Amino acid sequence: MAVPLFAIMIVLLLIGFPMMIPLIAGATFGFYSMFGGFGQMETMIQQIMAGIRPASLIAVPMFIFAADIMTRGQSAGRLIDMVMSFVGHLKGGLAVSTAAACTMFGAVSGSTQATVVAIGSPLRPRMLKAGYSDSFVLALIVNSSDIAFLIPPSIGMIIYGVVSGTSIAELFIAGIGPGLLILVLFSIYSWIYAVRMGVPTEPKTPWTDRARAVRNALWPLGFPAIIIGGIYGGIFSPTEAAAVCVLYALILEVVVFRSLDLAGVYRTAKSTGLITAVVFILVGAGAAFSWVISFAQVPQAVLSGIGIDDMGPIAILFVISIAFFIGCMFVDPIVVILILVPIFAPVVESAGIDPVLVGTLITLQVAIGSATPPFGCDIFTAIAVFKRPYWEVIRGTPPFIIILLSVSVALIFFPQIALFLRDLAFR
Repeated sequence: MAVPLFAIMIVLLLIGFPMMIPLIAGATFGFYSMFGGFGQMETMIQQIMAGIRPASLIAVPMFIFAADIMTRGQSAGRLIDMVMSFVGHLKGGLAVSTAAACTMFGAVSGSTQATVVAIGSPLRPRMLKAGYSDSFVLALIVNSSDIAFLIPPSIGMIIYGVVSGTSIAELFIAGIGPGLLILVLFSIYSWIYAVRMGVPTEPKTPWTDRARAVRNALWPLGFPAIIIGGIYGGIFSPTEAAAVCVLYALILEVVVFRSLDLAGVYRTAKSTGLITAVVFILVGAGAAFSWVISFAQVPQAVLSGIGIDDMGPIAILFVISIAFFIGCMFVDPIVVILILVPIFAPVVESAGIDPVLVGTLITLQVAIGSATPPFGCDIFTAIAVFKRPYWEVIRGTPPFIIILLSVSVALIFFPQIALFLRDLAFR
């Protein structure tokens, strides 16, 4: 059954159907094959509903809504101005500012696509004017936005936590270490690039202007304070933190900054509703598809074929990393998490590997795959936002991909990069 099932999905993808159609078609074919007809289709509906039932998933549309409000408002611009005021005058400072701004906006949005739009749109023209090549600029923006997948709140970690039953709060704090490490390595590479290409530096910002930029950014900086401080202070859960973020974003952009009116809030809510509908259809269809392949024991056949049961923890982590990295090069990250996590979960449990470490590693691989050719979703977001051809967007990505893969390897051999803060907070 496995061969025709995956063949149907691949054909539908190649024809051009959106990912939800191959998933639903694959699940439907699986149920038809296993039960000899459509008599058990109610089981498929039950699995779809079970996939979107977990209460933790409520955080996903809320974080998307909060990110959309901030993208349309002034929060992103204020964060950019603050970062630029401190590092913009250094060699490669504009590139470092872009990476840092992506990290900070990721800490208030949790969405890679929102980060590409909010940070890339204003900073790309400034970097081009400063002398950076467009291929470097596009690659920097696309790959720096991936840090948003690791820095809390992370939509990818929420989905992983729901599917695997792992603590979302622990996943959130475990992503901070790898995210900051990636920022440092991207900054070093940006400095090397600027020196090698002779990119001129910008004027140094006076301390009075820096102080003004910090004051202007204090309100947006409240988001990570709410999320991290609220969750780890025991004030509210990650789902409740998402709700508070929406309220805070509305107060900030509508009342304080007055950058959005009620009509703008309505348009933002409508956009969020459309995105959320797509996400939840993917989640429900992915749950049904995962049930089919699990019931048919496809994972057991695949994993036994590669001999994963005889591998040690490090080898298992490498196999998981490779599987997720390749999967996200072709398919939406949420779908890859929904399909592959149930496959590897029994192996991870039997090997005694910390599920938080696995979740952090998977989230990193998902982030890398999202910016990796041929079909990384962030690549197509950049193509749509910046109106640049495919080859120009991906031309500068190899150095960044190498850096991200190096962090993945470091995470496997030195798990405390992710687990140190988790252990500090929860152990």
